[in-house]
Amino acid sequence: MRRTVLFLAILWLATAPSVPAGPQKKGTATVSGVVLGPDDKPVPHAAVTYQSSGGNAPHAVHADAYGRFTITKLRADNYDMRASGKGVFSEWQKNITVRSGGTKNVTLRLIYARQVPNDYVKTKPKPQ
Repeated sequence: MRRTVLFLAILWLATAPSVPAGPQKKGTATVSGVVLGPDDKPVPHAAVTYQSSGGNAPHAVHADAYGRFTITKLRADNYDMRASGKGVFSEWQKNITVRSGGTKNVTLRLIYARQVPNDYVKTKPKPQ
């Protein structure tokens, strides 16, 4: 009997329709965006570092396979953000203001490197 009840409970959980995400928690904000490389193409799995503009509580997230990222449940505040990927970094974008209940869109462009990786070196055709 216990096995049957357990089996039915697992079956119900596995087939129950997913509940859509409700409204954002009051007092929180979202930042979403994309990380682009020096060639203006999305950078898959780039790291995005962010912190409050006062320098408190640095955090990081990773972009998806298409260079997109989303940071949720942020307090309404000003934030500084920077991205990195394939050995290349973006400038810090400072004082990105996020408001309670809002979503801010950001584009981070990778431009700095000690040495530009081969992934971003544009090769010129050899003269014939």
